[in-house]
Amino acid sequence: MKNLLITGGAGFIGSNFVHHILETHPDYQVVVFDKLTYAGNLDNLKDVTRDPRYTFVQGDICDAEAVEQVMREHQIDTIVNFAADTHVDRSLMEPGTFIQTDVYGTYVLLEAAKKFGVERYHQISTDEVYGEVMEGRSSEEDRLHTRSPYSASKAGGDLMCLAYFTSFGVPVTITRGSNNIGPYQYPEKVVPLFITNAIDDIPLPLYGDGTQMRDYQYVRDHCEGIDAVLHQGQPGEIYNLGTGVETRNIDMARLILKLLGKPESLIQPITDRPGHDRRYALDCRKIQSLGWRSRHSFEEALEKTVRWYVDNQWWWRKIKSGAHYEEYYERQYAGREID
Repeated sequence: MKNLLITGGAGFIGSNFVHHILETHPDYQVVVFDKLTYAGNLDNLKDVTRDPRYTFVQGDICDAEAVEQVMREHQIDTIVNFAADTHVDRSLMEPGTFIQTDVYGTYVLLEAAKKFGVERYHQISTDEVYGEVMEGRSSEEDRLHTRSPYSASKAGGDLMCLAYFTSFGVPVTITRGSNNIGPYQYPEKVVPLFITNAIDDIPLPLYGDGTQMRDYQYVRDHCEGIDAVLHQGQPGEIYNLGTGVETRNIDMARLILKLLGKPESLIQPITDRPGHDRRYALDCRKIQSLGWRSRHSFEEALEKTVRWYVDNQWWWRKIKSGAHYEEYYERQYAGREID
């Protein structure tokens, strides 16, 4: 591997992965290919703009001509696909957008991978494709049980990857990660939403009773796991990627308030999301066999995340004060309070 195309590299996990790759692989060239939708932000890559190994190209993964052009011009030999519409709440509002990006966009990238004979195509997926898991843990061989347009679109992309491996020999790998937290996460997602609301003494809109269970992992740990699979994983294989520890959402909210010295009275229960999965849990023994372990506990990851949002208010305040964010927030949460 020498020339990496990182699609969606201006987003949350993608930009953290760009930082990780440039820090740990000095011989690699990185081309970020990003449409710069509302969640794509060049501020996420501000620290690397002067690195001669980094190039940014604005483009849409659904545009086959643009994808082929960047592949050809930069002699891409490896694709890592972070590009996706990712928010369950938004997928309930606009399902078609998710199908277009997460399924058709993946197809376009796989076609390019086949045509240019890449060394590796890696797909970033999610634990949500397994659906609600009330007991035990999801293994890579478990059936998919998608319950939202978002998870269904990601499952569609995964299956397309596996089909291109079987049908055309494209050397694909897939990681299915649990919930990420850390720097540069768009503040409509629950953890940065709660942190930034709490900083400003705005109520934290908590779905239902708040007892939904999530495995929150630090984003840089996730990036290290993706790196391990990219270099050591077997083509055609899927790897779950998480900490193996679940936390209730209400406990996450309480810890954020404790870290910020804010009262728990800021927690505002709201009517639950339709089809809200109660629990996700991953069996991560397969990726651990590659030598990867999550380095941060939930408490450590959340403390680092809170500290970043406190110290980088320049980054998120201009997002939250924008018309796009304010319109979404009003549409999503207005009138849903539970007394």
